[in-house]
Order: sequence, then C-alpha cells, then structure tokens
Amino acid sequence: MASLSVHSDRLEIHLTRTERTLALRRDSIVVQRESIRSVIITEDPWIWLRGIRSLGSIIPLIVAAGTWKFHGGKDFVSIKRHRPAVVIDLVDEEFARVILTSQHAADFIDSLKLPAPPTGPTT
Repeated sequence: MASLSVHSDRLEIHLTRTERTLALRRDSIVVQRESIRSVIITEDPWIWLRGIRSLGSIIPLIVAAGTWKFHGGKDFVSIKRHRPAVVIDLVDEEFARVILTSQHAADFIDSLKLPAPPTGPTT
C-alpha cells in the first residue's frame, strides 16, 4: 500500500515496489498542497474509475494500478479489492485525480487540514 507524506507545501505519494511495477511508474507522485481541491474517503473506489487504462495494470475488482485517461485529462489509480480509499481531486497537476487504497484514510485527511488563522480584535 502506498505511503503518504504530508508536508507543509506538498503531498508525496510513495508507491511500493509492487505498485510501481503494476503502474509502470518509476517515481513517486508529488503534488502541491495548494493544488488539492478536495479529498474524500470512499468505501468502493471502483466506482470512481473514469476513462480507459492508458498505462498500468488491472484485474477487475481485484487490483488496478496506473494511469487512466479520460476526456478532460488523466487520473492515477492504485486500488485493491473493496477496501476504503481516498479520492484526491487536483488542479494544475500531472493528474486530475488520485485514487489510493489506504487503511489510514481518516488520519490522512486530518493531516491535510490546515490550522485556522488566528482571530483577534481588529484595530
């Protein structure tokens, strides 16, 4: 399962060796935090696939890894069976959406939340 590293300015998605092989991808995926439009948790990641597999592997309802192209761009997918996953919608990045199976989806979403700006009296 991919590991997610949240930094103050970016999100790094480090794929396992198996995921890199299945996805036919060498590098980690790095996205700027300001490019993240929304993040949700889904119980059925398969319904979020759109378009056709361009580069990668799929065994329907078992595993999907790689790039899926659709009319508006491309998505990166790394999902396994019917496990919970995060769906990350992006703007101005290599991928329009990243879908990843994750056991720690709720913790990941919490780590993306920015602290609220301090509020105080205005003068």
